[in-house]
Amino acid sequence: MLEKINKAANFVKQKIDGTPQVGIILGSGLGNFGNRIENSVKIPYSDIPGFPVSTVEGHSGQLIFGDLGGKKVVAMQGRFHYYEGYEMDQVTLPVRVIKQLGAGTLFVSNAAGGLNPDFNAGDMMIIDDHINFFPQNALRGKNIDELGPRFPDMSEPYNQEMIKKAEVIANKEQIKLQKGVYVGSSGPTLETSAEYKMFRIMGADATGMSTVPEVIVAVHMGMKVFGMSVITNVSEPADPEKGTTHDEVQDVAGTVEPQMTKIFTGLIEQI
Repeated sequence: MLEKINKAANFVKQKIDGTPQVGIILGSGLGNFGNRIENSVKIPYSDIPGFPVSTVEGHSGQLIFGDLGGKKVVAMQGRFHYYEGYEMDQVTLPVRVIKQLGAGTLFVSNAAGGLNPDFNAGDMMIIDDHINFFPQNALRGKNIDELGPRFPDMSEPYNQEMIKKAEVIANKEQIKLQKGVYVGSSGPTLETSAEYKMFRIMGADATGMSTVPEVIVAVHMGMKVFGMSVITNVSEPADPEKGTTHDEVQDVAGTVEPQMTKIFTGLIEQI
C-alpha cells in the first residue's frame, strides 16, 4: 500500500511546481469550485498510477493543483465512493497521496440529506462530528506505522479552531450556517423513512455516502480537517411520495457553491 501511495505521489510531484498546504475534496455538484483555483494544473485520475476513476455524475475525475487564498492547494474534483464497488483503501487513496504531497490540512465537502427538522434545502452545515455507519472501517487491516498509529484518537476529528474561524467568516459575509453531526453510510440507495428516523435518533443532523472514510484516514495521518455539507434535501417521512433525485442534489449544491467558496477561501487565507 505504501508503495502505491508513493508511486502516485511521485507521479503528481513531477507535474506540479511547489508543495500544497491544503487538500480539498469537492462533493456532488461542487465541482465548479475547482475553476476558482488560479494558475491551475489539472491531472486526470486516469493518468495517475493506481488511482481509481470516479463513475458518478457530477464528479469530473481530476486533481487540480494551483493557488487559492494565497496558498498552494490541491483539489479532488470528484471523489470515490464505497458504493461504486471500490475497497476502502481505494476510496481513501487520494487522501493518502494528498498528505504525501505535503498538505497538512484537508477540507472536505459533500451533498447531504437533512435530518434535523430545523434544516432546509440549500443550508450549509459545518460538520462538527460524524457517525461511521459504513460496514467497514477505512483502517481495517494491517496498520502502516509510517502513516499513523494503530488506534488513532477520533475524539475531535474536525478541527474546532477552524470551525470557530469559519463561523466568524460566515458572520462577516452574512452567510447562514448550520452546525451538526454527519452520518456516513454505504449507499447507493437513499434512506428509507425508517432509516431517516433511526439516524435522527442516533444524533445525526445530516446523512450521506462519503466523507467519513476520508476523514478517518486524514486523522490517522495527523491532518487537520474541516468539513461542510450542503443540505440538498430534507427528510419528510410523512410524505413517502416525495422522492429525491441525484440531479436535484447536484442542482442545489451548485447553487450554494459560491458561498462555500467564500468560507473555504477565507479559512485557507488564515492557514
